[in-house]
Amino acid sequence: MTETQSTHTEATAYDVVVIGAGPVGENVADRTRAAGLSTAVVESELVGGECSYWACMPSKALLRPVLAQADARRLPGLSAAVQGPLDTAAVLARRDSFTSGWKDDGQVRWLEGTGADLYRGQGRLSGPRTVTVTGPDGDRRVLTARHAVAVCTGSRARLPGLPGLDEVRPWTSREATSAHSAPGRLVVVGGGVVATEMACAWQALGSRVTVLVRGERLLGRMEPFAGDLVAEALTEAGAQVRTGTSVKSVTRENGTVVVLTDTGDRIEADEILFATGRAPRTDDLGLETVGLEPGSWLDVDDSLRVTGHDWLYAVGDVNHRALLTHQGKYQARIAGAAIVTRAAGEPVRAEDWGAHAATADHAAVPQVVFTDPEVASVGLTLAEAEQAGHRVRAVDVDLSSVAGASLYGDDYRGRARMVVDLEDEILRGLTLVGPGVGELIHAATVAVAARVPVDRLWHAVPSYPTISEVWLRLLEAYRDA
Repeated sequence: MTETQSTHTEATAYDVVVIGAGPVGENVADRTRAAGLSTAVVESELVGGECSYWACMPSKALLRPVLAQADARRLPGLSAAVQGPLDTAAVLARRDSFTSGWKDDGQVRWLEGTGADLYRGQGRLSGPRTVTVTGPDGDRRVLTARHAVAVCTGSRARLPGLPGLDEVRPWTSREATSAHSAPGRLVVVGGGVVATEMACAWQALGSRVTVLVRGERLLGRMEPFAGDLVAEALTEAGAQVRTGTSVKSVTRENGTVVVLTDTGDRIEADEILFATGRAPRTDDLGLETVGLEPGSWLDVDDSLRVTGHDWLYAVGDVNHRALLTHQGKYQARIAGAAIVTRAAGEPVRAEDWGAHAATADHAAVPQVVFTDPEVASVGLTLAEAEQAGHRVRAVDVDLSSVAGASLYGDDYRGRARMVVDLEDEILRGLTLVGPGVGELIHAATVAVAARVPVDRLWHAVPSYPTISEVWLRLLEAYRDA
């Protein structure tokens, strides 16, 4: 692989051109190169993308000491030793190590090992199967694709249209995960995953956190009890959680952020984080040259091919199917296989659960929210299953009733819900809330994706005494209902 630069415009042909070198683009390139297709990868920032430097890795590095301390405080014999504050500087230093100091040398070496060519600069479509790359020094290269162009540019934080917001210099998810000190007071606007995780992290790292949630509860897209339990824990940790509250205006006066809410409250802080959704990174992508709307999400079929364009793929956040790194990488594996198969002139297997269909995006998306308590889910919530027309029954279990939970920590609080399809006798979804549940969700993912019958799950015996015994409790509750 070479980092290609040029002093004049020239055209270079490849089998595949990938725009975006985050985990999604890397995986597309890995699959196409493994099959022998020549591949170019274009990246305007750091190879490794949002996940490596401003999202998954740094945020979880911030949260891991927070959760470890919370677990330790639940154990007699250990709790007294961990009552003091976290060493914020040490936590931030470890976070920095996971981002490699925001340098991408290691990721470049990995991409180099696949045999793909890396082009640094802004990649834009300039017609069918054509990408023009403008390098950091203004040089232009034209790349053509014999078989496919894959758009893997991801998403960015979406800020509300409040007057003067730019002058306030608000945090987005990027600043929240890369900050080099804990603000004394932090206002978090939003109630989703970024909002709850960053509220949990910075409260534990020394900030006084206020969370402003427009809706009725945190984590509004998950089972209702998930957001309620997280809000309860945040409040006990010292944060303020205000639901049913919208921001009316924000200003920065002499360095202090002043927030006025629609309820008439005035809140002062040192920093404000807006975690109010995501927007596609497609506004400067040249979509208009191929009949698509700049700044839009890209509609795709289950093989990740853009509607109406047999050569164009949109993989990861940019298609708005499931904005999670692991789902984007899953889509990349599917798209890569589809590109290779079509390049060979062979038929694709696009039926549900086929080799070239990202069916899990519809039926079996897993997610972990790394708050205290953790929230883990896969598949449909009860409300989603009912809205989809399934005849279902929800079964709830108090996780503290499981022996493994009691051993995990004193005063363990948590809950589990299993959503069962009464027609097919399979699981449509499962949600777990409680310390340590993130490592349990893959078992549920297998059950949902594989459509394992409930009567067969009786024969999947959970080890004693583990929190996984919740499976037995859920099945018993379903049988006895």
